[in-house]
Amino acid sequence: MNEPASSGSVSAVAADAVFMDRALALAARGVALTSPNPMVGAVLVRDGLVVGEGFHTYDGVRHAEIVALEAAVKRPAEKHGGLVDRAFRHDIKSAIPSGVLTPEGACEAARGATLYINLEPCCHTGRTGPCTQALIAAGVSRVVAAMADPNPAVAGRGFKQLRAAGIEVSIGLREAEARRLAEAFAKWIVSRQPLVTLKSALTLDGQLVLPHPRLSRSHRGGRARPPLPRIALKDRWISSPESRSEVQRMRHASDALLTGIGTVLADDPLLTDRTGLPRRRKLLRVVMDSRLRLPLRSKLARSADKDLTVFTRAKEDSPKARALRRAGIEVVRVAGRGAKPDLRAVVEELGRREMLSVLLEAGATLNSAALSAGIVDKMRVFFAPKVAGFSGAGAASNGFQAARELHDLTMAQFGADFAVEGYLHDVYRTR
Repeated sequence: MNEPASSGSVSAVAADAVFMDRALALAARGVALTSPNPMVGAVLVRDGLVVGEGFHTYDGVRHAEIVALEAAVKRPAEKHGGLVDRAFRHDIKSAIPSGVLTPEGACEAARGATLYINLEPCCHTGRTGPCTQALIAAGVSRVVAAMADPNPAVAGRGFKQLRAAGIEVSIGLREAEARRLAEAFAKWIVSRQPLVTLKSALTLDGQLVLPHPRLSRSHRGGRARPPLPRIALKDRWISSPESRSEVQRMRHASDALLTGIGTVLADDPLLTDRTGLPRRRKLLRVVMDSRLRLPLRSKLARSADKDLTVFTRAKEDSPKARALRRAGIEVVRVAGRGAKPDLRAVVEELGRREMLSVLLEAGATLNSAALSAGIVDKMRVFFAPKVAGFSGAGAASNGFQAARELHDLTMAQFGADFAVEGYLHDVYRTR
């Protein structure tokens, strides 16, 4: 018969969870600021008090562990709640202490402390030295990590070094949440290809678009349609304002956005990140345009500022290609079959450019081609409580020979809409 847990052990487990939640929240503050590195947050605790915390940004160079150690040197210990409340009011610059960590100061502030971190501390030299050695030198006695680093250069070696130095290591607290934060990095660091997420919005009868008052003929054969009622612009949105805000958040968390020329010609979108939140590099807008039909007067072309790339099968030295380049648009010819670019080649090229995450926002044709090519890792579909009531753009002709099943499904509500999210590929290869 198991002995009942003591109040002390229960409170220790609860405290571990609170501090790990804080480390995850700090890590998430690195959205759009860390790529091509992972998002990492760290909290240093001694005698139940937070003595230092921080998160990594790529331009800040230092890893979260070092930021937390430096913070411990710079400020006295405070009760957890007070420090958390104050830390959330920091801007990015003040949340990342400057200066150089001294061994003497670090040892005094961190000796006997516990470090909570969402990702295994690194043990190799890259742009920085190994964090494991800094933690050992600082006298940290315990490390609680949510997950091992998927980077083959680390992958458990950091934990091994810490244990060899006598540091207690605990792994797995809030692992699911940590894996979600690190999934794009996990895909890229092993395969050098980005995590591709297909986003779509559908009516309850499976349509991607609502009737447009200007469309009086079908897209095929010119057959006349009955006149459609005039619809105000705001009523042509399938998804709710809350869903559209969530899509902006998804764009902010992505390195690149991929769409097709059909969407551009039909909707003339901007496809920008309009959250207003800071990001290290601009969202790369990518258009699949096999015949270079992108209008020079489109919103995309007119707003190009070293953030618009067109993949095509057309000749790179054609008059249209030269015109697009003069407008500041990158034109890249890729391999393919006939007039169709190879989507796998496109994804590989984006990976070479250190794009860790790609959001696919397109119509039925490109979505179906992407699914058939096997480049989609994850799907998020927003369902609106609306009925289009006409035969529109619900599906393309190409598809799977057999239905594919999504795994690890989650659902969330945004206004009147609900979103279903699931995975086609396990980037951690645990299935």
